[in-house]
Amino acid sequence: MSTPAFSTTQEYENAVTGWWRTGVSRIRPGEILLRGYPVEQLIGEVSFVDTIWLMLRGDLPEPGQRRLLEAALVSAVDHGPQAPSIAAARMSATCGVGLNNAVATGVNLLGDVHGGAGQQCMELLAELHETGADLDEAAEKVVADHRASGARIPGFGHRFHPRDPRRDPLVSMVEQAVADGDVPGWALRAGTALERALSRGRSRPVPMNIDGATAIVYSELGFPPELGRGLFVLARSVGVLSHAWEEKSSGTRIKGPIPRPLLPDYNGPEPRDLRGGGSA
Repeated sequence: MSTPAFSTTQEYENAVTGWWRTGVSRIRPGEILLRGYPVEQLIGEVSFVDTIWLMLRGDLPEPGQRRLLEAALVSAVDHGPQAPSIAAARMSATCGVGLNNAVATGVNLLGDVHGGAGQQCMELLAELHETGADLDEAAEKVVADHRASGARIPGFGHRFHPRDPRRDPLVSMVEQAVADGDVPGWALRAGTALERALSRGRSRPVPMNIDGATAIVYSELGFPPELGRGLFVLARSVGVLSHAWEEKSSGTRIKGPIPRPLLPDYNGPEPRDLRGGGSA
């Protein structure tokens, strides 16, 4: 593989300094710029939510955008130790690893199955919106197609809550933001059309869950679906950290997935003797 030739020292220096070119931050002796703002001007003046928006989007949010982003982040902070990511973080904390390792253990479980429904719902909402067809008809088709294939509609229904308590306040906030002109409303319309289609003809409705509600919020705020998942991971990291710290502070060592007096069921072969040539 040939080495690129540089005609001048300046070309070489530009190639080196441009290797990790970034518009996110500039760090020099005595200077820290975040998206162009000196960090000393941000400290004490903007919130952490403002800073998240600034770092991801390049500028500070409007008040209505800030309220929605903060609400979505708060809503997804924790869902108890029955969530695999939280349980894994707590177990790892009892094994003597550092807090950063415990948090990483929990966060690394947030994939397509556990933690990915929000991104998947955002993609589905965008597909519905882009069809240009009647939303209720398009939603009926999406539901029919998913039922025919046995697939779940991401962001709707909950294995634990008959009605997710986080749904109503988030949807109400989006409705108000639409009325105030802070967001366009397309994702809200697509999400509620899906909710109606899922519940039609059923004795019990299938309301959207936290993933569906936050998918609407992040879509309305203009975040791409993959960043929607990133924001969920960012929010849930707070819960993971809290549980890992609580478990680490308890002093318990090597705490497994079930209490010690209980043993997992066994369905393998009955005891057999290698010396006796196997079972009789």
